[in-house]
Amino acid sequence: MRRAAAAPLEPAGRGDIMGDMKARVSVSDVLSLSVPERIQLVADIWDSIAAVPEAVELTEAQKQELDRRLEALKDNPQSGSPWDVVKTRIARAS
Repeated sequence: MRRAAAAPLEPAGRGDIMGDMKARVSVSDVLSLSVPERIQLVADIWDSIAAVPEAVELTEAQKQELDRRLEALKDNPQSGSPWDVVKTRIARAS
């Protein structure tokens, strides 16, 4: 299967590895980066996606799952845990 051409990536502004340049990035370009550089690139890409949540289209199954979870929360609001409690629990377990 042939890969589509890479879309241009623009810097997300967090000390990203792309600097101020706009670039077309290939898979081989990405794989030539060090692991810390690739992690930073992924973080920059994620930030650029998170900046426009309305552009992320959900599948029907995802919408149904979100609706199911919201209903479960409405039915039993005490069933969940606040994020800070969950984060502490995870930190203690590791």
